[in-house]
Amino acid sequence: MHRRRRTAFLVTAAIAAAPLLTACGNDARPGAAAVVGGQRITVAQLEDRVDEVRAAQRAAVRDDAQYAQAVARTGTLTRTTLQSMVLDRVLHRAAQDAGVTVSRKEVQQMRTGLERQVGGAQALETAWLEQYDVAPARLDDNLRLQLEAQKLAEKLGTDTSRPEFWKALSEASKKLDIDLNPRYGTWDVDKSSRADVKTPWVRDVTAAGPGQA
Repeated sequence: MHRRRRTAFLVTAAIAAAPLLTACGNDARPGAAAVVGGQRITVAQLEDRVDEVRAAQRAAVRDDAQYAQAVARTGTLTRTTLQSMVLDRVLHRAAQDAGVTVSRKEVQQMRTGLERQVGGAQALETAWLEQYDVAPARLDDNLRLQLEAQKLAEKLGTDTSRPEFWKALSEASKKLDIDLNPRYGTWDVDKSSRADVKTPWVRDVTAAGPGQA
């Protein structure tokens, strides 16, 4: 469990907290939150993913005060979600380049094992929502990525905390030629992580309420 939980943290460990930003002009990529390997992650897709987490958080708590606390705790959810969506594609490309594959059976086996350890399916879904901001509907997808990360590290003779692993992700980032919409920052190829950048047409609204996340 310790090894798997450490690996599961991969998706969120590289995410840096950032001030909330909103655009006040034309975007460099209209309608796109990011372009990864020539494929767009649209703003609508990003918002849908954030809405899934918010809906799961709303369903998991008993009252408005608890929900407000959950929202406050994840105040940068939009940016961390985009980070995850891009990093997912980077990791998948790195795994493909290394000849790493993950079967549906392996995902199910991992899920079954984790459910036994934490006390059932609902407990696992709650844990992933609270710790990694992963909505229940995305749990299997996330576990597949964790397995890809684990198997990629093993293929490289290292683990997910070592420079050799992140070098493979950096190389995948370069191949994918990642371009983020300026309102969400830029992509640091060397770190395979999102970085914030201020531009003349972007206004800092850090003090905005949770609804602006």
